[in-house]
Amino acid sequence: MGTMQIGEVAERTGLSLRTIRHYDQVGLAPPSGRSQGGFRLYTEVDVERLNHVRRITPLGFSLEETAEILTILEADGSGEAAEAYLERAQAGRAKLARKLRQADELIEALQERARG
Repeated sequence: MGTMQIGEVAERTGLSLRTIRHYDQVGLAPPSGRSQGGFRLYTEVDVERLNHVRRITPLGFSLEETAEILTILEADGSGEAAEAYLERAQAGRAKLARKLRQADELIEALQERARG
């Protein structure tokens, strides 16, 4: 399986280099290996894990909860645990949707003012 360095992973995931390094340091998404020069080397599985973290983070889960959700998503968790997190994820999504509607309302009001 091929590996890629952190810059390519950042492009593919939309995460910053700093964020990817942070997820490595806290143990959420460590790279599969290191080059002889010490550079992080990532696989497709690592990229998928980072994409999962990217999707979980906006919903307000802690690092510990994020790790538990990753375990569930990677097929080692129970259906009962998935159900509990599903409810919280849905609530988090609803909260984000409310914020998005509020942002849309502000943008609309500002557009009306900008048009005179």
